[in-house]
Amino acid sequence: VCVAAALVTCWFLLRSRAEPESAPLPPEAVPSVAAGAAPTAPAAAPSTAAAPAGEIVVHVGGRVKRPGVVTLPAGSRVGDALDAAGGVEGVADTGLLNLARPLVDGEQVLVGVTPSPGDPAAAPAAGPGTGGTAAGVPLDLNTATVEQLDALPGIGPVLAERIVAHRTASGGFRTIEQPQDVTGIGERRFAELRDLVRIAGAAP
Repeated sequence: VCVAAALVTCWFLLRSRAEPESAPLPPEAVPSVAAGAAPTAPAAAPSTAAAPAGEIVVHVGGRVKRPGVVTLPAGSRVGDALDAAGGVEGVADTGLLNLARPLVDGEQVLVGVTPSPGDPAAAPAAGPGTGGTAAGVPLDLNTATVEQLDALPGIGPVLAERIVAHRTASGGFRTIEQPQDVTGIGERRFAELRDLVRIAGAAP
């Protein structure tokens, strides 16, 4: 009996030593750590730089040394447009221009014209189908755009562009009869337009 008990005890001791001391962590435990750290990765991405400032295109005409279209940085002022056009010509009066006013893309600045479209207060209020003027108010030929002139009876887009080109080259109209100098405006057509247009500051 003693021998049998000793053999059984030895067998249990050998079996317990053959058992592994500890089991490794399950594979599922490792990804859980990486998954917890993953959401912090996008926060480290650098932000996109702001887009650079653009440019504007402005038409400078009238009594300037180099009239025409100029390209300026966005945020430029009326004074910058005059400098880009070579400055005023002779003793042209710029008192009606707000030289500190910010420019917008596509606008026209005329020097030596009364009133000047460089002054937003001088521009007529636009309205659909009215040629850009209020009802019953004649259109000022020195501030009218091509679209406003095109809306006048008997004036198409081609003749409207001629009027603007002549106005720019001559520094603006000074008398109500001067638009007859534009090719395509005869006495008959001018008679139809006379009551619909005006020259600010000129005698009627």
